[in-house]
Amino acid sequence: MAKVKVRESADARKERAKRILRGLKRQYPEVDCALRHASACELMIATILSAQSTDETINKVTPKLFDRYRTAVDFAEADLAELEDLVHATGFFRQKAKNIKNACALLVEKYDGEVPDELDALIELPGVARKTANVILGTWFNRNEGVVVDTHVGRLAERMALTWRSKDSKDAVKIERDLMELLPRKDWTHFSHAMIWHGRGVCTARKPACDRCEFGKHCPSAGTFDA
Repeated sequence: MAKVKVRESADARKERAKRILRGLKRQYPEVDCALRHASACELMIATILSAQSTDETINKVTPKLFDRYRTAVDFAEADLAELEDLVHATGFFRQKAKNIKNACALLVEKYDGEVPDELDALIELPGVARKTANVILGTWFNRNEGVVVDTHVGRLAERMALTWRSKDSKDAVKIERDLMELLPRKDWTHFSHAMIWHGRGVCTARKPACDRCEFGKHCPSAGTFDA
């Protein structure tokens, strides 16, 4: 799908973003993180594993993983080869297993085995970058510290002309900042999850179903946009 640039004021873009947000709330009123988890530690580990993989794959891997290791102490003390074998299907399994083990070791050392609820503390953990930290803070701690920008959110934000990035750059931090400026803080987490679900089911990478999208009149890429 060709990218469409829109000439509009900052205020007009903000109002359009709010209309998109209202549509997302109508279509996905109870949306939540698709990664199955029962604790902040499990969510952290599932999100680390989700890099370069799909939520469907992660949700197939984690039941056995979380049955074998139940706490941060368990993961910190895990045999690395066994951990690698359990997460093999997620891709990049050696680095992911190493990050999980080391992140949990740091949780045990500094936070009594508990996942901290501060962004600066989270991004110090191996394998936890800003996106993962935002997932944990918004989903588990109900703290809107940022917008989760995964491949779906980045793609949809650009298609909807809510952000611009150069053709040589995929700067998730810039996209996140653009979205944070457009949307009310209280809605950052819901917006993230709803955009992810919308990107999977309607506005897909290969062939967006614009005829089934209720945001078409607010999206320049749909061909029905009226600024």
